[in-house]
Amino acid sequence: MREVCLGLKLLSRGGRGNRVRFLLMVVGSAIGVCCLAVVLAIPGLLAAQDSRKAAREPDCSNGRGGCLSTSGEGLALTRLDPYGSEILTRIFVAAERAHISPPPGISKIPGPGEVLVSPRLRVLLNSDPDLSNLLPGRRIGVISHQGLAHPDELYAYIGASRTELKGGGHVSRFGGKETDFPTVEPSTLDILRFTLAGVVLLPLAVFLSVCARLSAASRMRRLAALRLLGLSRKGTQRVNAAETVAAALLGAVLGLGAYWVVNESVSRIGLPGFKWYPADGSLSVTTCLVCLVGCPALAWFVGRVGAKKAAANPLAVRRSAVEKPPRLWGLLPLVPGLAIVVGYCVAGATGNVPTDTSFSAILMPLAVVLVGTGLVLSLPILSRVLARQVARATNSLSLGLAMRRNEMEPGGALRVATGLVLLVYAASLTQGVLIELDQVSKNTAPVQLYTMPLDDVPTETERELGKVPGVGGHVVLAQTWTDPDSELWSSMDVVIATCDQLRKMASTVHNCVDGRLARFTVPHHTDDDMSKPGSSFTFHLKNSAGKRRVVTLQVPSHTIEYHDDTAAQLVNSGTLLIPPSALPAGFRPEERVRLALLGSAAPGAVTSVLEGIAGVDPTIEVETAGLDPASLQQITVIKTLLAVGMVLGLVIGVAAYLVAATDRAVERRPQVTALALLGARPRTLRAVQVAQVVLPLTIGLVLAVVTGKMSESSYLVTGGGSVFWDGAGLPLLLASALGVVIVAALGALPLVGRKIDPELIRRD
Repeated sequence: MREVCLGLKLLSRGGRGNRVRFLLMVVGSAIGVCCLAVVLAIPGLLAAQDSRKAAREPDCSNGRGGCLSTSGEGLALTRLDPYGSEILTRIFVAAERAHISPPPGISKIPGPGEVLVSPRLRVLLNSDPDLSNLLPGRRIGVISHQGLAHPDELYAYIGASRTELKGGGHVSRFGGKETDFPTVEPSTLDILRFTLAGVVLLPLAVFLSVCARLSAASRMRRLAALRLLGLSRKGTQRVNAAETVAAALLGAVLGLGAYWVVNESVSRIGLPGFKWYPADGSLSVTTCLVCLVGCPALAWFVGRVGAKKAAANPLAVRRSAVEKPPRLWGLLPLVPGLAIVVGYCVAGATGNVPTDTSFSAILMPLAVVLVGTGLVLSLPILSRVLARQVARATNSLSLGLAMRRNEMEPGGALRVATGLVLLVYAASLTQGVLIELDQVSKNTAPVQLYTMPLDDVPTETERELGKVPGVGGHVVLAQTWTDPDSELWSSMDVVIATCDQLRKMASTVHNCVDGRLARFTVPHHTDDDMSKPGSSFTFHLKNSAGKRRVVTLQVPSHTIEYHDDTAAQLVNSGTLLIPPSALPAGFRPEERVRLALLGSAAPGAVTSVLEGIAGVDPTIEVETAGLDPASLQQITVIKTLLAVGMVLGLVIGVAAYLVAATDRAVERRPQVTALALLGARPRTLRAVQVAQVVLPLTIGLVLAVVTGKMSESSYLVTGGGSVFWDGAGLPLLLASALGVVIVAALGALPLVGRKIDPELIRRD
């Protein structure tokens, strides 16, 4: 305790320079803790949204109109529809003569013809009148915030009669333990945590360490003097640690206060595609303890390690002895990390993609951490080796002085360049995550396919659906009847359409003859084994009056070459084409029959078609092939949070550079003054300063780009997508690295002043 009090006294009575340094340490710690709090608050924020979602869902709804139970007092039907880049959730409820407590956010369940909407949905209804087709009924109120995941959510409760909800599930209450539609799926949340750890937490640890070691040289001289006066080794370390802990603790308190201000202000403005209520972003007790205890603990560790040299050999510190060269053990983390990364890259290049995803889920993050740590620890070693070689070969005075300084003090390169190097490395990893997300639930085709069941849909409604504005073509999809008593459970896919209907659905249709049965052949598709010419298949048909008939047909030998532009081919090789004339008039397959519509894939066109379909039947279930609204919503949230992580990483990287570069320049003022008194011109000194910063930074950035692209490719290989190599992102990454070098060089120019202060070297 005596050493701790001594450290605090030295802090308070160390002069103006000491207080300024302490203030910088506090500000740096506050920035770091604020960024840490943002990262740690994200899981709790998402959990709060999911909790409100779970509290409002029908207890037996599976989201597709079915139900997990067959008992209950009311009926409920859940429909999810894409609305632009957002998701529109509609809950149809038939609760007549049922005693069901309303879900949170509303005072009563709407009756038939009544609608309750979220505030954002009410605004959209005023600007988009066709949206009312999806929300049939009279608006009787607005859902409060207790029943919404976030302020901008598109959510509605629609009252209906039991006859309108024939496919609805029985429901007796609202609310459950977990939501069926989380804001971010657990697997996707793991990707987010992995990326934020690389983008924010790894640079943050480096930044906090840099802040804890401000003015390391002058502090070590002071600690060495205390050691020579009789203070013990551990006591010397405690004196230094007390100062860093005081700065870290005060910075942690200020950082938590800064987070509260950021949360209150940003939550009211919102981020692109993601908004939340201020209470959702409140920090948990665990998060506060991590910030208030973890950061000072890190500062204590860094402070004790930083004072180790002064405690062990105080005379060498006081006499400014030459530092020992860095040990080669700093390369140790980089070697196994690169071995794992290279292994995955080779596996992807040779087509041997790993299938054990659980093993890769552990090995890949480990490789990323090892490579990132290896970049940090190997930088002084590589910088010293290159500086020695350049100093021997150059004839330039400026470059020679700069390289000799880097050779003698390789640790300075670590402090200055590490933050920006890790930033570029993390940017490459983030590119890989965004590429993987773009491969999920995104329709890149020029057309959009809509499919919907026709089991209980009247023939008149089917005709109206085919005439919806924006629909370019339509066909009926079905399957042949299968005998339930047969051991071989198999069926064939069937398309019921005319040749004209087919041509409106596909870009390639050859050999189609009206009124003639045929088999489809699709390029690069394998034929269905069940679809052999001459084999027979059976249809159980039904008309609108309820009459049933059985028709048996044979698989023809005539084939049609077919190809469409949908996200997934509408038909496969071996699928049968049956002209409507081959079936009895007014009859269609009894079960597993669907209607397929085709339209433009433009976001506005998709919304217009869905509104038109809802105008015909608002409760019908529409599947948008290649366009999953729930996944798109999650991807939007993930991209926004990744953007937040990149901004935090940029702030941390730039702050680490500014703090380290400024501190290093202040420490080097005696050497710069000595060189100036010996006749070195300011231009030469500035060139030396720029070279000292640019060389280690360039080495680190080259390593960051190479290892970052390799780590990104290995991540894509383990992600199971179709894209392994991101050549398109390389120019952007190189441009970012070049920009970092230019900024670092410009930032080093003003650090050499014009005035010479001999007082700085008087004691030397």
